[in-house]
Amino acid sequence: MLIIDSEHSFTYNRKMKNKNTTEESREKIAIFYKKNKRMPTYSEIMKIFGWESKNSAFKLIQKLIAEKILDQDEKGHLLPNKLFGEIPVLGLVEAGFPTTAEEDHSDTMSLDEYLIEKKEASFILEVKGDSMIEEGIKEGDLVIVERQNDAKDGEIVIAEVDGGWTMKYLRKEGDKVWLEPANRNYKPIYPENELRIAAVVKGVVRKY
Repeated sequence: MLIIDSEHSFTYNRKMKNKNTTEESREKIAIFYKKNKRMPTYSEIMKIFGWESKNSAFKLIQKLIAEKILDQDEKGHLLPNKLFGEIPVLGLVEAGFPTTAEEDHSDTMSLDEYLIEKKEASFILEVKGDSMIEEGIKEGDLVIVERQNDAKDGEIVIAEVDGGWTMKYLRKEGDKVWLEPANRNYKPIYPENELRIAAVVKGVVRKY
């Protein structure tokens, strides 16, 4: 009886140890991710855990992928998966007059999966301005957008128009294409040179 109890105890402890190892590994990688706004390379994982063998890093990554904690893209780059539940927050989008903007990996946000159809193509932008107020999109709201270079008439898009970025309705009529605000205090924007669609708005998030 004692021997059986010892064996059960050993098995239980071993499972608990493996569980803690997985949780500790995830936590260390998550700390790196939140600090650097990207996943670590294999060499950086070796440094994080104090390993000299790249094989140890490879085995850990394969384990975390099998447990759906991490994932890999087509090029083999690591991605946070379901248990991270994060997509990048890239910065601000002007909802007033267009302004020049650069992509800024400033933060990450966790959202329920049902809000995002294509995680690999989605990101979040914080709204600046009030040109979409009549659509219920206010300054400070977060919009979930999906990367695509075309959109239908009436869809809300993130677009670069004549060198500036903005969020507006896309309007099409024959050969004419322009952007329309959802605020009567703003005028439609007709591109003088170029209008490029970068993404389509799929959802709005507001915290009260």
